[in-house]
Amino acid sequence: MKTFTVEEISQIVGGMLTKAQDVKISQIAPPLLSDENTLALALGEDEIANLAKSKAKAALVPLGVQIDGLTTIEVERPRLAMMKLLNLFYTAPVVNKGVHPSAVVDPTAKLGENVQIGPNVVISHDAVIGDNTKILANSYIGGGAKIGKNCFFHAGVNVGDRVEVGNDVILHHGVSLGADGFSFVTENPDNIEQARKDGEIKDANQKHVIFKIPSIGSVKIGNNVEIGANSTIDRGTIENTTIGDNTKIDDLVMIGHNCKIGQGCLIVSQVGIAGSCVIGDRVVIAGQAGLADHIEIGSDTIITAKAGVTKSFPEKSIIVGIPAVPRKEFIKQLKTMKDAQEIFAKFRKYEPLLKEFEENINNDHNS
Repeated sequence: MKTFTVEEISQIVGGMLTKAQDVKISQIAPPLLSDENTLALALGEDEIANLAKSKAKAALVPLGVQIDGLTTIEVERPRLAMMKLLNLFYTAPVVNKGVHPSAVVDPTAKLGENVQIGPNVVISHDAVIGDNTKILANSYIGGGAKIGKNCFFHAGVNVGDRVEVGNDVILHHGVSLGADGFSFVTENPDNIEQARKDGEIKDANQKHVIFKIPSIGSVKIGNNVEIGANSTIDRGTIENTTIGDNTKIDDLVMIGHNCKIGQGCLIVSQVGIAGSCVIGDRVVIAGQAGLADHIEIGSDTIITAKAGVTKSFPEKSIIVGIPAVPRKEFIKQLKTMKDAQEIFAKFRKYEPLLKEFEENINNDHNS
């Protein structure tokens, strides 16, 4: 069990220590789950209030919070300090040394130094695996794939042919890189083409043969990228689908063929990005948002949860709603709806008077 003094922890997180007593820290937890050897993480107002009910003798708190009789480590950015502590106490999954006997490694594949390959992993022809990369059980690395240094692939990862993965990349369980894009064509214009061109579907009930468009491009993942469990990134039709350095992708995200995702983006769970989208740098896409194909999103944009994005937006946009509009416009729409409700309520109130007025006018015309 790892154990640290409060002085050591204070140095690690870059905090300001107010020491009430010596404490040995062997774990971290919220205040109500902490004991005498736990550093209580009181990052917000509720957790700070719970310190009065806690058995903890030491706590990590925001800058300016001091509690009599309690050893505190004050930090300017509590969440950043928590990240450092979680890394301190984190235990990585166990990987066998070298190549497991049940793994299948093609003779033409090249493995770097200190590569660790788990049970039932398949490394295909001409694949290249960089130094210190770890690939857990039941994963597949396709032919000609290039995997960088210091990567960690959890169990059940599938990397297709010719996919390139940078250094320090983490792929979680069930990630799929390099499946064929969802790309098809019919011999004659189909319903989708009619709707886009004319705004209506004219020739319905016609049988179409749907031809698959092969994907001869691949996927290129930058450095220090993390991709969550069961997320999928399809290969490009001709060019590569690309993910920029330092981008973080949550579980259950779908990124279509030909997409270009910038650097430092955050893409949250259940986001769907259709093919041929171009996403700038440092873009945040919140949960369950959907992006139509062939649109561009400028850098430093925030797309809020469940937004339905059907058109391009410039940099530094805040995008809300279905169909998505700039945040200021969305607020105007809400105000308009509220005003309309008030107007309708007044109309209902004065509707009897209006009817009476109309009846009097009709009577005057008939007399």
